[in-house]
Amino acid sequence: MTTVVFECEYKGLRYAGIGLPAAGAPHTLYRVAEDALRSAVLAGGGPEAVVAAVTEGAETVSVSLDDPELRLLPPLLPTSDNNSLVNGFMGTHRSKFDRDPEPDEEFTPPNYYLKGFGSWLRMPDEPLVTPAAPDWLLEEPEVALVYANDAEGVPHYAGYTFGNDLNDIGLHLRNKWAWTPYAKLCETSLTPWLFLDEPPVTVTGRVSVERDGVTAWSGPFSCGSDSLYHRVPDMTEYLFSYPLLRRPGLVNYLLLGADKASYHDGFRIEDGDRLVIDVSSHGVVLANPVRFGQADAAVS
Repeated sequence: MTTVVFECEYKGLRYAGIGLPAAGAPHTLYRVAEDALRSAVLAGGGPEAVVAAVTEGAETVSVSLDDPELRLLPPLLPTSDNNSLVNGFMGTHRSKFDRDPEPDEEFTPPNYYLKGFGSWLRMPDEPLVTPAAPDWLLEEPEVALVYANDAEGVPHYAGYTFGNDLNDIGLHLRNKWAWTPYAKLCETSLTPWLFLDEPPVTVTGRVSVERDGVTAWSGPFSCGSDSLYHRVPDMTEYLFSYPLLRRPGLVNYLLLGADKASYHDGFRIEDGDRLVIDVSSHGVVLANPVRFGQADAAVS
């Protein structure tokens, strides 16, 4: 079974946990320094070494997920200097191509985008803020790979988690070549759970959009590597050939792309809707309310 670790803040201090906490039940947390988990990943040794580095000799507390003083964090997030980046690929799924790739087919990089800093990531149940008047919103359940660069700038793969790359697909489709960066200016959420394993082959589940406490739309999704047209090693090797992404100490959250979802059924997400991504294949749920942002403010 894949080892899962996570980080959080509790009463102003940083802790790490092992395994997926059960709702309403106390879970053991281990007091850690901000860079403890990242340092363990960089040191190598696999999941056992990471767990040992976090747990051995650490002070512990027992906390429930619903404790109001507990704040979950994106995996490996460097909170002190925000040396982190959220970025991803578009058009990666097989369903968006009219054929399957040949085994020896030359790699053609998919479209790529920068989403923002790691500090912009939202956690489960936190609102996802959009522009004040989005054209047509689209939820995107995705696998997020997590990398940490060492002091020489070499990226080290840490593991994977899951995200919702909410974006304005309506704006994107009105001008694919110029307006896509604007369309991506909606907040993104991640689960805090870091799966210490290779990128997952099969990831399946269901998305639901809740409105006024009732399911207004629901549909299945698949976002593992078996659903992608592009090979994950090809995408990551190409991306990290760019020196700017090899800055020493950088933590990289890399979204692998999503398949069709509510937009493709003609459904419109509204202000106040709750997006629920149930990654049933991995036993985790990511839910966030949508909040339209404030109207344009005067610039002085």
